[in-house]
Amino acid sequence: MYMVMLILHKMDECTPVLDAWEETGVGGITILESSGLGRVRKARDRSSIPLMPSLADFLKRPEERHRTIFTVVEGEEWVDRLIEATEKVIGNLENPDNGVLFVLPVYRAKGLKGGQERAKKR
Repeated sequence: MYMVMLILHKMDECTPVLDAWEETGVGGITILESSGLGRVRKARDRSSIPLMPSLADFLKRPEERHRTIFTVVEGEEWVDRLIEATEKVIGNLENPDNGVLFVLPVYRAKGLKGGQERAKKR
């Protein structure tokens, strides 16, 4: 088993990526709101905020969060499907600020059958 984890930099691509992953037939997907150290440090830099900010000033600022999406799959063929589905939506993951995808081995897991059963019913 493998955990496939995607840190998605562009929040507006979250739903299309989730749809693409779901279309592969994975059993369950977890979504977390997250932020990296670079984005936190950038947000702390208050020198770019005007002395008397308006609502428009805040709306111009880019969102400093991203999404972390992960699932557990049975084999490497599933990993390959998820990578392909992800890159169809967001493009090559090697492009800057596109996201980071990594895979971890899962040696033991309990409670995955519920998600697998729901996926079969779709």
